Amino acid sequence: MATNFQFLKKINKNLFEIISDAEKLYRDEYFEQCMAQTRRFGEQICKDMLSENNKQTGSFDEMLATLKDHSNGNAQEKEFIDDLYFLKKNGNQSVHSGTVKKDAMTALECLKRSFEIAINYSVYNQGANANILKLDYDVELLITDKKSKKSLKERYEEEKAKQTVKKETEERQQKQLKQTKPQKSKIEKKEKNIIKIPFFWKIIIFLSSISIIGIVSLAIAIALTN
Repeated sequence: MATNFQFLKKINKNLFEIISDAEKLYRDEYFEQCMAQTRRFGEQICKDMLSENNKQTGSFDEMLATLKDHSNGNAQEKEFIDDLYFLKKNGNQSVHSGTVKKDAMTALECLKRSFEIAINYSVYNQGANANILKLDYDVELLITDKKSKKSLKERYEEEKAKQTVKKETEERQQKQLKQTKPQKSKIEKKEKNIIKIPFFWKIIIFLSSISIIGIVSLAIAIALTN
């Protein structure tokens, strides 16, 4: 089975098997059990670290307190301990919860935190190659059991490029639409330019025409009588 924690197998096989089981539980949609398993993973890392340094182990809370007391206070150590607290808190809730919740997002976050813990443990405690610090948690691998051919960064850039092309295409289509709007015909323009004569003046013109016709007719009649 493909796993995000393959790098851990050569460093600590026991830890590798614990967290690999957590991924299997997630893939089978046993989210509560997955969170409980990530808690077990975090607790085991604490035991291994304290045992190696000849420090006393006890409950998960006691071990976290010991790690915190011996921390140098740098950002990396603070993040490491915060992630362990996160696993403990959510693992406890999953174990003691009265109802079963299909909390896929919290379980996924537990796996991601476990991934960061595993990397920090491998590099800063076990002296593993620092190149693994560049690794990202592959959700596609978790769900499909197949490694993604593209990195998260490559997929992000690909999606961004698609959105840019889509936006440019829409803008070009809008521009073409504006340019191809039907223009008014010459006849319509001429009709628009024709002077509109008010109705009152139309009557005056009509009456004037009648008067002129009457005068002409009268002149003709007089001429004929002479």
